[in-house]
Parts: sequence; structure tokens; C-alpha cells
Amino acid sequence: MPLHHAVLALLNRRPNHGYELKARFEEAIGPQWGGLNIGHLYQVLERLVRDGYVSRSQVTQTDRPDKNLYTLTEAGEAELREWATTAWVRTGGFRDELFLKLLGAVALGPQALTALIESQRQTYLSELAGLAQQRRAHADEPLVAILIDAAIAHTKADLGLLDSAAQHLGPLATAHGAQTGRQAQGDADAAGGNEAMRGSRTESA
Repeated sequence: MPLHHAVLALLNRRPNHGYELKARFEEAIGPQWGGLNIGHLYQVLERLVRDGYVSRSQVTQTDRPDKNLYTLTEAGEAELREWATTAWVRTGGFRDELFLKLLGAVALGPQALTALIESQRQTYLSELAGLAQQRRAHADEPLVAILIDAAIAHTKADLGLLDSAAQHLGPLATAHGAQTGRQAQGDADAAGGNEAMRGSRTESA
């Protein structure tokens, strides 16, 4: 529950209501995570209250509707400490649509593989340029800067993957392309033979 624990981390500093938590989360994490849906956040808060990690109290406002204030409990602090001090283990594998695209391009032959790799390379280079601008804009925000550095490192690694794909998948794509070509030629020859047979039968008739 990474988002649940991030909310606990924000509440560890001070109690907050929902919209304050949304703003603090987006400010702390920066643009790489994306915006936080307020409806989802309230679902998370309801779950945390139900689990006993957060308490909820109502604050009366004279000029506005009353608001709910969320406070971290001792159980919530213990849960946060256990989560924040243990290593993260990847459980979902490396699922990236690029790998499926490589599968498709290899099946189509070397020209398709080259087209995909070059198109993807330009996309990654454009992403790196945008990330560099973000890095300069958030240089004074350490946590946001680290997340942007991670995005830059991942994108550079993806660029290296493209070179590896060209080297290792090129021969396979060539073989698939040759096989497809032979199959197409065979189908054409067979179609031509069938047409000749039909013509011969017509003449005989």
C-alpha cells in the first residue's frame, strides 16, 4: 500500500485535512508521480481510519462547511516506521509495452525493428530533454530532485536497451523477414499454379 504509507508519512509531521494532504503530497513528490485524485485520497483515508492508523475529528468553521481533520495514531506511526525502514522488493516483474512492441517488430522483419528502435530512441531523447528542464526547475527541492534523477537514470538505461535490442534481435528479425518472404512467395506460386490449372480445365472443356 505505497500511497497509504505516503499519507501516514505526511501525517507524521502534523494533522491535516484532505485537500491539504493532496497539496502537500504533490508538492513533496513533484511532477514525476502525477496528480493525486482527491476521491482516491479520501478512500485511502477511510481505510486508514478503519485500520486504526489514523483518527478523524471534525473541525467547525464559521464561514465554511465543517472539515475533517486526520491525525496519525500510535499504531499508524508504528506501521509507518516498519514500512519506511524495510527494503522494497519488486513483485510485479518488468512489464513494459516496449517489450511487446519488440515482439511485433521482430515478427515483421528487420525494417520494422529498425523503425521501432529509431522512433523509440527519439522519444527517449525528447523525454531526457524534458527531464533535464524539470531537474533545473526543482534543484532546490531534494526529494523531487532525487525522483527526477531516478527518471533520468531509467530513461538512459532504456536508451541502452535499444542498442542491445538492435544487436541481439536484428538477426532474429532478419530470419523472420526471410521466412515471411519465402512463405509469401510460396503462396503466390501456389496461387499461380491453381490459376493455371483452372485455365487448363477451361480450355479442355
